[in-house]
Amino acid sequence: MSFSDLGLMPELLRAVADKAYDTPSPIQIQAIPAVLAGRDILANAQTGTGKTAGFVLPILQRLHADTVHGTQRAPRTLILAPTRELAAQVAQSVRDYGKYLQLRTYQVFGGVSINPQITALRNGCDILVATPGRLLDLVQQRFVDLSKIQVLVLDEADRMLDMGFIPDIRRIIKLLPQQRQNLLFSATYSDDIRALAERLLRNPLSIQIAPRNAPIELVEQRAYRVQKEHKRHLLAHLILTGQWRQVLIFTRTKHGANRLTQQLEGAGITASAIHGNKSQAARVKALDMFKNGQITALVATEVAARGLDIKELPHVVNYELPNVPEDYVHRIGRTGRAGLGGEAISLVSADEGSLLRDIERVLRRSIPTLPTPEFRIVESAPVAADANRPARHGHGNRGGERRDIRRGGHMAARGRGQPQRGRFN
Repeated sequence: MSFSDLGLMPELLRAVADKAYDTPSPIQIQAIPAVLAGRDILANAQTGTGKTAGFVLPILQRLHADTVHGTQRAPRTLILAPTRELAAQVAQSVRDYGKYLQLRTYQVFGGVSINPQITALRNGCDILVATPGRLLDLVQQRFVDLSKIQVLVLDEADRMLDMGFIPDIRRIIKLLPQQRQNLLFSATYSDDIRALAERLLRNPLSIQIAPRNAPIELVEQRAYRVQKEHKRHLLAHLILTGQWRQVLIFTRTKHGANRLTQQLEGAGITASAIHGNKSQAARVKALDMFKNGQITALVATEVAARGLDIKELPHVVNYELPNVPEDYVHRIGRTGRAGLGGEAISLVSADEGSLLRDIERVLRRSIPTLPTPEFRIVESAPVAADANRPARHGHGNRGGERRDIRRGGHMAARGRGQPQRGRFN
């Protein structure tokens, strides 16, 4: 099947061809005709399955058929996303697919000044992509009119539930016309999602692309047992000996992300952190540098990494296991996309054994625990306070420390020692 078989107009087919897409994905095959027909949808699909095009393309076609002229037009489609990164990515996708149509798209989210968003909204738009909190701020100040919304999209609804956005979403829904089309997309299909769908959707088409709470099968999963204080040394060993060029690393906390970034740079590995305390500009810069190969490691917290779309990402590392087993599925779903293989590695300390068992229970399978390789215990060299600055290889102690690791030399906290395996029983 081709995109032309799905009933899309020539302008959209041209935009799809510009992105070198030939064959629609399974979710696109099911969602596009249904959205064109005006049906509500409940879709269980992970990021990377093509779900964004699955709802954006038919929405653009429906809006184009009902063109509204004028400069101060109110939005007719509202797409809600849980994070700034996802909102920005979805808005860019709308612009890419709709570049041959005379439709306006704008995105609003927190973490940046509200004034430019107010100015832009005064010019009107057809599609508004928003995070719930900032949207409500703008509504309360009467800068957004939601009375003309025809289509509501909840993207990554499970993450919005996890982040406590449900009260905000309920407030937003009360501001919308009762007669509208509703599209709900979720990577997992929990009881809470079912309850939300029952309240929101009318006779929806159910689309289930991935098994419930199951990761992409192409991801090779494995775990290493290692003492907590030795995790960073094992991680540096894996990156350097494996000659990894790109790895996304998950930590539980913002402080932990900053600290690990500095420790990796101390080992001569270019790294940057991305989390909620970073400005939007810093987060975009870090992500761009990672995608462009300017840094090897991107260290992220759960919320910040939600919705990140990184093509052909080969490695994901759970530096710390998540407290919620389903979050593991989201994390490793960053790799193994578009039919390509990927590797997901978990570094498991003694106090995380129960978390690993919970994850295996959700997956209904065991994650192989491999023998921990020999690695060097290396005292971190001082690094600059700015964790976003790439390391300068070959200068000062940082470059020297990297050479120590590769040669098999090491420097322990109290002088030279012996290679450590860093395992526990």
